[in-house]
Amino acid sequence: MRIRRTNGDTPPKKGTRSAFGRFIAWIHLWPSLISAIILIIVCLTGTIVVYCDEIINFANKDVLYVDQVKKEKLPAETLIANFKKEFPERRNPGYMVTYRDPARTVKFNSYDKKKGLRLVFMDPYTGRVLKDDGTIHFFYVTAHIHNSLLWHGTGEWIIDIATIIFLIELITGLILWWPAKWTKTTREQSFKIKWKAKFKRLNYDLHNVLGFYSISVVAVLTITGLIIAFKPLANFTISAFGGDPSHRWEKTLPSFRDNAHPHDLNKILEREFASQPWATEARVSTFKMDSSGYYMFTLTRMAGLKSQDGNYPVFANKYTGETLKVPGKAVLHENIENVYWSLHMGTWLGWFGKLVTFTGGLIATSLPITGFYIWWGRRNKKKRPVKHKANSNYSFQ
Repeated sequence: MRIRRTNGDTPPKKGTRSAFGRFIAWIHLWPSLISAIILIIVCLTGTIVVYCDEIINFANKDVLYVDQVKKEKLPAETLIANFKKEFPERRNPGYMVTYRDPARTVKFNSYDKKKGLRLVFMDPYTGRVLKDDGTIHFFYVTAHIHNSLLWHGTGEWIIDIATIIFLIELITGLILWWPAKWTKTTREQSFKIKWKAKFKRLNYDLHNVLGFYSISVVAVLTITGLIIAFKPLANFTISAFGGDPSHRWEKTLPSFRDNAHPHDLNKILEREFASQPWATEARVSTFKMDSSGYYMFTLTRMAGLKSQDGNYPVFANKYTGETLKVPGKAVLHENIENVYWSLHMGTWLGWFGKLVTFTGGLIATSLPITGFYIWWGRRNKKKRPVKHKANSNYSFQ
């Protein structure tokens, strides 16, 4: 883009572009206009989900802690049995989150055919269900709008194509943003927003300047979204960083034994928490706990809905309590997968990662809107009347 000096209130004019410049401008404009509505939906829903964990905790602040801390917690199997007794119509809970802090309750992720996704909060000392909360279902629906428009199959492809278009728009937008020559004027136009300018110029700056400042964050969100969407791309990413996406090693884990007495999972968790002082939570896989011969859990600082801030996977023999040695490539698989999920969800570096991701999501949501207004303003620009110069050779008789 050739940025020209202006009076400060109007956007820089297009100027004369080369054939390549016109091609880049065309690619930047028309695919984004066609996909604008989809992109706004994707970016907005993704932004809403960023703070889902904090909102869920706020909605359940009255059941996050137990009334009384006792000497020992009930075995995980007993808590799951109490869950099944309370909710016989539901399948096994998908996972249980437990905490280093002995005063925290445990929560189970479960699905109800009528009510949708639910979080069940339970006192780990008494096994009493404290609350069956459906706040998580709102974010479940929002996340599925984000990745498929609630239209399995076709909707996923619509979202994926729109995401690829958005990545192209980011690249072409950076090319168009880059001035032909760096001067004091072009630096001001490229890096500063004129907040007191007229709407047209302000809208241009919000698109041009904010788009540049957020491009790295938005590009990460876009690329990680594509990795999550396309399984072959996810497997390639895991393999490229040394992981093994095959899951073949899981066949070597201990098998379920009918008459064997399980080792107390709480003791295993205490041991692993002691070995990892940075960890404050553990997400325990419970979906197949009554049919597998091992415990599988992840130590983390914060267990989000789809990713963790910090990821330390642990596999333990269900009957001896011994920590199982897992191939390094398998551990890498778990960690790499969590990296691209946490980058996409904002669960990296705690509150800072969420703030950056949320801000980037808001800006990404605004870009199709401000871009549309730039196009609409130029499309409806009134043509100025042509001024004819007086002929110096003309004289009145």
